[in-house]
Amino acid sequence: MLLIFSAETNTILYMMTRSLLSAIALLFLLGTPLHAACFADYKASRDNPLKLHYGVMKIDTNPCTMSNDVQRNMAQRLGAAGWKLLQVQSVFDDSGLGQRKTDAGQYFLRF
Repeated sequence: MLLIFSAETNTILYMMTRSLLSAIALLFLLGTPLHAACFADYKASRDNPLKLHYGVMKIDTNPCTMSNDVQRNMAQRLGAAGWKLLQVQSVFDDSGLGQRKTDAGQYFLRF
């Protein structure tokens, strides 16, 4: 059997292949979990005169967990403004932001 492809057949095959690849790419993107934002709440201090604050900071980590690198980065960000990181309270996603906003006050997402 002899198959003869015309320019019209090639165009239809091209469009079908392109549509199929687009659908596969879309399914892949929908099936891939999005990287949720990650935050940490912390306590910090400053000397002369002694000042303490509680704050919330966005951190760049995936999965949303504490590590030495993340803690070091937090300490550097606070240190640039003259604060010393005392303690990381917890690490959480954006669903925990609302309940901490009032407590953090002016230090909510400041650093």
